[in-house]
Amino acid sequence: MTISTKAQKELSLSWEWYEDRQQGLGDRFAATIMQQLEVIAANPETYSIKRKPFREAKASVFPFVIVYKIHARRKLIEVISIFHTFRNPSKKYK
Repeated sequence: MTISTKAQKELSLSWEWYEDRQQGLGDRFAATIMQQLEVIAANPETYSIKRKPFREAKASVFPFVIVYKIHARRKLIEVISIFHTFRNPSKKYK
């Protein structure tokens, strides 16, 4: 699994935001995202295609989706975005 620079930045900024609100909340957020990434890695086709070729997996508790695509030939999962669901959805796939 690869995680794009954009997704890494989104994860980091979101962690900081949650941690600023309450100590330890950023860590809970990161653990939730990491757990969801493990689920995706184990069964990448579990989640449906929302906009070809992108799939979305919702994070439990936090209002985020993980946007990813599967490169079948290379047997690789690429995480494109860790996207807050209250943001403008048109930015999700860029």
